[in-house]
Amino acid sequence: MTRVDRKQRVNAVLERTIGYQFSRPLADRAWRVPPPKLLNSVLVRVTGYQLSRPLAGREWNLPKAGDGIVFSAPRSGSTLVRVILGSHSQLYAPPELPLKHLGVRADTQWIQASLDGLELTTEDLEHMLWDRVLAEALRRSGKPTLVVKTPSNVLVWERIAAAWPDARFIFLLRHPAAAVASLHSSFDPAWRPEEAGNMEESVARGLRYMNVVEEARQALPGLTVRYEELTASPEPVVRELCEFLGVPFEPEMLEYGRFGHAGFTPGLGDSSLNIRSGRIQPPAPMPDEMPAGLAGICAAWNYPHQDNEPSSVPAT
Repeated sequence: MTRVDRKQRVNAVLERTIGYQFSRPLADRAWRVPPPKLLNSVLVRVTGYQLSRPLAGREWNLPKAGDGIVFSAPRSGSTLVRVILGSHSQLYAPPELPLKHLGVRADTQWIQASLDGLELTTEDLEHMLWDRVLAEALRRSGKPTLVVKTPSNVLVWERIAAAWPDARFIFLLRHPAAAVASLHSSFDPAWRPEEAGNMEESVARGLRYMNVVEEARQALPGLTVRYEELTASPEPVVRELCEFLGVPFEPEMLEYGRFGHAGFTPGLGDSSLNIRSGRIQPPAPMPDEMPAGLAGICAAWNYPHQDNEPSSVPAT
């Protein structure tokens, strides 16, 4: 986690508990020490930071308590979760929005000086942009509660958690070998011209996401959902999701094809015939062989892997 990310997470806690945040004193205002003056004088000398009151109106609009964020690796069933939850009368689950790639630039020393004067960082501005885009999307939907999913968002989970500490986090897991097999079979060179499309690349890319999902799962409170359980017994899993998000279960959610969901766009989630069928489909068969590199994450997620099974040959 970067220094800025750490500061944002600490500031979120400080603002909720004592009403202050850490900030750097401006060079041309070094003489003006905000209260608590004695403590700030020591903090600036030792750490370079001071305590200051956050600017009024800096609270983000979304997600509020009840709004959900789904963290998953690619090809783990997040599009299915999106359309099921989005079929609820109170939940809006928009198509993917890769926040990681929706950024703000401060390219000149003048704009950087302006941001310093406003006590804002580019990260603050990015959080405002993310927040405003999602708030507008929710407003247009006419629904009260937002649930967002985009696999690449887990790569910036620390920033998302710092920006929206009150969100409810859902961790969607799928057998790593099955997810990688699906990732490999869905490879499209038009979207990834820099890759050869071999299995080794799919394993590396899938594992990169899976390890970060596990890192977020260990660090944040939330609900873990398994794709296999969702497809095998949809109702109890969806009931649990609804309870977690604070909404009543609606049986119609399980027939998501009745609701005309948009966003089955190639490159932005699943766009296969299975998801377009409008019905929850059983998962594809497991691959005959599981890549050895997935043994560790399979163990962490309690999924079987041949390299983790005790040998059937007795030791001599």
